[in-house]
Amino acid sequence: MIYDLVKKNRSYRGYDHSYEFTREQLEAYAECARLCPSSVNKQPLKYFLACEKEMVDLIQQETHWARALPELTLPHPGKEPTAFIVICQDDELDPDLKRYQKDIGIVAQTMLLAAVEEGLGGIMIGNFSSESVRKLLQLPETIHPMLIVAFGKPDEKIVITDVKEGKTNYYRDEEDIHYVPKRSLADELLN
Repeated sequence: MIYDLVKKNRSYRGYDHSYEFTREQLEAYAECARLCPSSVNKQPLKYFLACEKEMVDLIQQETHWARALPELTLPHPGKEPTAFIVICQDDELDPDLKRYQKDIGIVAQTMLLAAVEEGLGGIMIGNFSSESVRKLLQLPETIHPMLIVAFGKPDEKIVITDVKEGKTNYYRDEEDIHYVPKRSLADELLN
């Protein structure tokens, strides 16, 4: 089952805009994240939940998507996510903003797997100004947005394909199908 969830957990950049999240859904994802391991059990991460259209639209404006496809505007208009969770770090609990990068990845992946289990999906977004997002969300100066996770009901086709000629960049075809090249397991194993 975990293998199937991982295969379905793609970085979606197109969503069914009619799907609406509830705060309870996002709280359930944050609850999964809360239970994840934390370096030295410090637990400095906090979560800003957004499923109200006005706030979702404001956060969306602060994000930059699909850096490997600069010729495209993604998500396409009308295909934006309908919820966000902004993963933040409370520097009063620990001011070392680099120490918990792995924790951030773990909680983001856990939340996304919880969404995939419901037939939904999302994407991790690191391309944003932390300070701009902090001000937008009216967070105290001690709270630092570290990663934004978008959520929605996927409305695009993503295909996992083999790496050819060492090229790992994702790409889209003329039908807007998104391809994600993956190295083979043999190429990944060191022994």
